[in-house]
Amino acid sequence: MKTKSKEIPAYTATTNACKMCTPLGAALAFQGIEGAVPLLHGSQGCSTYMRRYLISHYKEPVDIASSNFTEETAIFGGGANLKLAIENVARQYAPSMIGIATTCLSETIGDDVDMILDGMDKKIGRTALVHVSTPSYSGTHIDGFHQAVRAVVDRFNPKDVKIAYRPKKKKTINLFPGMLSNEDIRHLKEIFDDIKTHCVILPDVSDRLEGPSWEEYQPIQEGGTPIEKIEKMHLAVKSMEFGTTFPRTIEPGKGSAGALLENRFKIPLTRMGIPVGVKATDLFFQELEAATGKPMPEKYLRQRWRLVDSYVDGNKYVSKKKAVIYGEEDFVAAMAGFLGEIGIIPVLCASGGRSGLLEEALQKILPPNILDQVNIQDNMDFEEIEERAKTLNPDLILGNSKGYAMARRMGTPLVRLGFPIHDRMGGSRILHIGYKGAQQLFDTIVNSLLHARQDNSSIGYSYL
Repeated sequence: MKTKSKEIPAYTATTNACKMCTPLGAALAFQGIEGAVPLLHGSQGCSTYMRRYLISHYKEPVDIASSNFTEETAIFGGGANLKLAIENVARQYAPSMIGIATTCLSETIGDDVDMILDGMDKKIGRTALVHVSTPSYSGTHIDGFHQAVRAVVDRFNPKDVKIAYRPKKKKTINLFPGMLSNEDIRHLKEIFDDIKTHCVILPDVSDRLEGPSWEEYQPIQEGGTPIEKIEKMHLAVKSMEFGTTFPRTIEPGKGSAGALLENRFKIPLTRMGIPVGVKATDLFFQELEAATGKPMPEKYLRQRWRLVDSYVDGNKYVSKKKAVIYGEEDFVAAMAGFLGEIGIIPVLCASGGRSGLLEEALQKILPPNILDQVNIQDNMDFEEIEERAKTLNPDLILGNSKGYAMARRMGTPLVRLGFPIHDRMGGSRILHIGYKGAQQLFDTIVNSLLHARQDNSSIGYSYL
């Protein structure tokens, strides 16, 4: 295993970062709450940039309010702007919640947002206020996402809440899936419906950021996790989190949303990697069976059988091929495990994250014979990723649209996965998880390799 051997580059600035800014992730998480409106405490440009990213990926309207910092605000403080912004949003949208994420500017000048909100009695009418600290200089979009989820759980499940009786016949599981696609969330809902188990998924953007066409504009799209369900998360019998690197990237001593519920209300927490591929999905169903006493439905057994059969059918196309993976750390770890499972060597696993836990996660997922061939690099930008990838001669690159220019220069096929996908339709409808998701990923990867063989052939085979 080759890891952390990054050479000092000739440049001192980040070139095409392999991450997005922290409040973008928080804004996306807030979009997954029913009736909520995200508000960025900072300049108008920040909210415009984030709307552009989210709209381009989801192809849906996304409203993100702003406290509209100016030069004067940066000098004298943004308290008055934030109060006015909250009042305007509450009046115009009548939201159930306003999710307030701070940006670099408001964090740098030291605005005490909690004090400002306390002065507003934490509510404007019937609108709840939730604040999360998200300066981009101390994290990535995935950090902001998880911090926002934790802040929401904390706000609606306070320490002094009266714990009601948990009815045994109506067991509820809390699921914190992380930053998955809309189709991933819908598939998770389908699984819980099939095993007849009530589940609270937080956040849930699957309907809100992929809804029907409207005859009239809707200020707040339908969908999202209802607040009344979030308020009862402390009554669940179990919490599950997808992710092996994010918990310790959140502010020291605060932990993840699942950890908060475990520490505050003694709700058992199971933490696992994103269930991509046979092994990871097997583990997910095993945990579900342990929590509910219900075995995997026949429907998913059949999906598993078909997937394993396709692995056998396509092995000759993927065996010992080399791939580069980049993106969020948990996404990279999950995809590396899947690639190792099908016989592709993930020669470079790269991320802009810097939790320091990517190597540890991959050590647990990959067998030693594959791990020895893997370069593991965190806190990288695309300039560094490309420099390293060129020396490894990969057959395939997997990741979001931000790596397209690199793949084009290298002449290597790019399989677009994760977030953001700006240059193709259906980015939010890619299914990554479960046996069904692995089946679609496997077919896409094999066909990308075959496509490259045909394009690079002087003859142009029509039968492979």
